[in-house]
Amino acid sequence: MPREPGQKFRFEPLDKHAHDRAAFSCEHEALNTYLKERASQDVEKRMAAVYVLTSDGRTIAGYYTLSQYSIDPGQLPAELQRKLPKYDKFPATLLGRLARSKQFRGAGLGEMLLMGALRKALELSRSIASFAVVVDAKDRAAREFYLRYGFVDLPEHPNRLLMQMKTVEALFVAAEQHPTSVDAEP
Repeated sequence: MPREPGQKFRFEPLDKHAHDRAAFSCEHEALNTYLKERASQDVEKRMAAVYVLTSDGRTIAGYYTLSQYSIDPGQLPAELQRKLPKYDKFPATLLGRLARSKQFRGAGLGEMLLMGALRKALELSRSIASFAVVVDAKDRAAREFYLRYGFVDLPEHPNRLLMQMKTVEALFVAAEQHPTSVDAEP
């Protein structure tokens, strides 16, 4: 099912009864398996918040997960460590999984999912402090994807990247000053 011109998407919390998890398929089997077999349990046990991108309330065009996380200051780049207070741990948000259905490959939904996840993380950080968003890229292509949007490498962990929440906020402030068409409703 390719993306139709003018097709509108929205983010919804995963609903195991409404959303068709069985039909979802992306390029990484582990991400397919997670959505089909574990995501609902993680939501019920409050291990992860799972949000799906859908246009019809049933078909899952993509999904992402958010969880609380903490960062050891020693994991951060040295120049960033110098600018931060001396705490044992920093609160963060883990963008644990992000996947787009193969049906929508090339339709720009990867960016839409990432921006949705970052917007939700920023919104939640106003209620429960979070210094940054952390992600573990599945492969080189995913790592390059995150780097294009301003994530930075954490030196001690291959494929672990971070974006400070102040950078996330600046990203959306800039977007508000230079609006473009928005295809996904928050």
